[in-house]
Amino acid sequence: MSLMGITRARRSDVTLPEVTAAPAAASAAARPPSLVAVCVPVLVMLGVGLWGLDRGGMWRDEAVTFQVARRSVPQIWHLLHHVDAVHGLYYLLMHAALAPHPSEIALRLPSVCGAAATAGFVAALGVRLGRPRVGLWAGLLYSVTPLGGYYAQEGRSYALVAAGAAGATLLLVETLRAPRPARWGAYAGAVAVTCLLHELAVVLLLAHAATLATARVPWRVWRGWACAAGAALLALLPLALVSHAQSAQVAWLAVPGAGSAEHLLREFTGPAEPVVVPYLVLIAVALRPSRERRPGTPSLAAVALPLMMLPPAALFAVSRVVPLYDERYVLYALAGAPLLAAAGADRLAGGAARRWKACGPRDAERSPGRLAAPLAPAVGVLAVALVLAWQLPLLREDRAPEGRPDNLAALPAVAARTLRPGEPVLFLPSIGRRSALAYPEAFRGVRDVALAVPAAESGTLYGVEAGPRELRRRLARLDHVWVVTERFALRPAWYPRDPAERVKLAVVDEEFVPREEIARRGATLRLFVRRPPTDSLGPELP
Repeated sequence: MSLMGITRARRSDVTLPEVTAAPAAASAAARPPSLVAVCVPVLVMLGVGLWGLDRGGMWRDEAVTFQVARRSVPQIWHLLHHVDAVHGLYYLLMHAALAPHPSEIALRLPSVCGAAATAGFVAALGVRLGRPRVGLWAGLLYSVTPLGGYYAQEGRSYALVAAGAAGATLLLVETLRAPRPARWGAYAGAVAVTCLLHELAVVLLLAHAATLATARVPWRVWRGWACAAGAALLALLPLALVSHAQSAQVAWLAVPGAGSAEHLLREFTGPAEPVVVPYLVLIAVALRPSRERRPGTPSLAAVALPLMMLPPAALFAVSRVVPLYDERYVLYALAGAPLLAAAGADRLAGGAARRWKACGPRDAERSPGRLAAPLAPAVGVLAVALVLAWQLPLLREDRAPEGRPDNLAALPAVAARTLRPGEPVLFLPSIGRRSALAYPEAFRGVRDVALAVPAAESGTLYGVEAGPRELRRRLARLDHVWVVTERFALRPAWYPRDPAERVKLAVVDEEFVPREEIARRGATLRLFVRRPPTDSLGPELP
């Protein structure tokens, strides 16, 4: 079925050719612009995503994806019973993606494809709810927004979640135009898969409910949507029960404030000030009441505004009690912003065209609107190109290793040149082992002093370490040890709760002295040698 739809005519031997010819011709004429409006944003998003994809290192969250996805399926299943159940489906998908050739490009390529699909879905929504140029502008705006480009190059599930949410929204719009059980089933499946990729995407259903309420759909449509949403929630229930028991994983989240809301708004529109203000003006224009509205059919604003506003607002509200908000958890809500901005631009262009048309015959001939109307799509593309040029430095920064919170490749590069086979290594704390798990070649052959059961075998992210007594015994046999220290562990105020971590700190401080230090972004490699009996590094006095 084309994006613009096809009008069906009743059978009649006499009138059938005359009745169907015009709609069919209109549909055929509309098909090329609609196809271009969808394909161009997809190609642009692919270009933005592939640009600088191999930035030379993974950061800690990507490293978790990389090392977990390379485990066997039974080992991944074992892990999900203890930790990271919320990412279970994503890890299984990445297991298949990394199987042919595990690399950083293969790690991020699914996210690039997810972002490109999202841009296409956004464009298709603009075409379906507006016209081809609205879809073209909205898809291009999504493609050049730095937030979308950032997560297009992230080896995590968020770009795929955004694609699932945009696809489910498009399915909802199509289903509202022609409600059928098969379409409701497809919608339920899309929502379920999206939520299984990340369960907090379930807030998307609030946005869709608001769309139905605004469109004033009949009761039978509400019933179909409720059944589809209920089926998706039922599929999500087992994951919700398991992940609730693992809620300590998000204990690091803080209660969001007004600053978080302002930051998210800037991320949705583009952080640069010359982009934010025109973007907000266009959104305000799009939200002006329109007389062209049919009950039962959602307008673009009725779809885009709840999608942009309700998921962040819901997580903000919940986070006042239980902190659950992070901008990446609502990345899928970004799709609403370019749709509204494109609709506002279209409304301004339409108003200008109507004013030119209202001119007298002679004035109309001389009016620039006579040439400007066909050029409106090109003018909008040029405006998006200016937005891209203005935000190009931000996109370039995101493609450098410094554009992420840390770079786990820096320390292994040093370790590969420094550590010899058999060298004792102590990770302080144990999560420092993530660099060795992400880049095992750099630590191949070294002796992990504290490790008792490897990560994959233990069903944990970083392995199970020996107890305090055994750890003290192992350290007592060493004359030197290389210590991989996380940045926060170097602070004097850091006091670990784990007894084994406290033993590491105490033994290294009391029985060893530092001899060499190599600091890299996010971590430090230190050589400690055993303290001489004289408590001095110098020679003993006669």
